[in-house]
This record gives sequence, structure tokens and C-alpha cells, in this order.
Amino acid sequence: MIAGGGMDQRRTWKARQYRPMAEINVTPFVDVMLVLLIVFMVTAPLLTVGVQVDLPKTKAAAVPGADEPLAITVDAAGKVYLQDTEVPLDVLVPRLNAIVEATGQQAPRIFIRGDQSINYGRVMDVMGTITAAGYRHVALITRSPGAKSGKPTPGESAAPGHNSDKKASQ
Repeated sequence: MIAGGGMDQRRTWKARQYRPMAEINVTPFVDVMLVLLIVFMVTAPLLTVGVQVDLPKTKAAAVPGADEPLAITVDAAGKVYLQDTEVPLDVLVPRLNAIVEATGQQAPRIFIRGDQSINYGRVMDVMGTITAAGYRHVALITRSPGAKSGKPTPGESAAPGHNSDKKASQ
């Protein structure tokens, strides 16, 4: 070791050789994306309509549509729900009118989900009340034959209920 400057020469030489790293380390990014993917895969099935009903099965095809339909559910006890909120049948139409007025939709799609153990007449009372108020895009929601739970699935089908030539009991 040279007295008085050998150490300083080595440091200045390393300082001149230092260059910033120009590579991006993507490993932490990939880790975060995989965690987010798992979180969304777990939570996505839980984001369906909240009222649990056992839907009847049908072989009808799903009804296409881009806009989000309003969901009306009749559970096994005969209670009527608009989306997730329980409403009496006589208050259903004014609530629908308020929603349509607030959203500005011309002709909203309304899907009726009825538990398969409920009396068919109760579902028809709800449907009749809605169609009597002037809503024409009303459909009954059923489960596709392969579905096992009462939760809505991508394979759900809607049987049109406002046309007399197409029956909901397909």
C-alpha cells in the first residue's frame, strides 16, 4: 500500500466506472399482479345479486344486452326485492319509475328471478304489476341445466315473459 494516495486512486477509478443500472426489475411487478389476479378471482363470484334463490332450470338461450338490467327477485318466502332491497309489491312500480327517471333509460330491461319453490302465481303477480305499469322488456331468469347453485351464473338464461308466443316454462 502506497502511503498518501493509493486508496484515493482506487476510489476515483471505481467512481468513473460506476454507471446507473438501466434495467427494470419486473419481478416485484409480476408478484403484485399475481396477487391482484387471485384477489379478483376470489371476490368476483361474490359480487352477484345478493338475494339467494333457487332458480328453475331451462334450455332457453341467454338474452343478449349491453345495458345493466334491473333485477327483481321473489324469494322462497314470497318477499319481493328490487336489486338487494326488499320492497312491498305496491311500492315496486313507484321505485322502478324513480330509478328509470334518475338513470334516464328509455326502456329498461327488467329481469325477474323467482325461487323455484315459490307459487308460480306470486311470480306472475309481480310480472303483471310491472307490465301493467308500461314496462315491456321484462324477462324471467332461470338456471341453465348444468348450473348447480341458485346464484346467477354467466350461463343464466332469460326467458322473455312479455310475449304470448314464447312461454317462460321452456
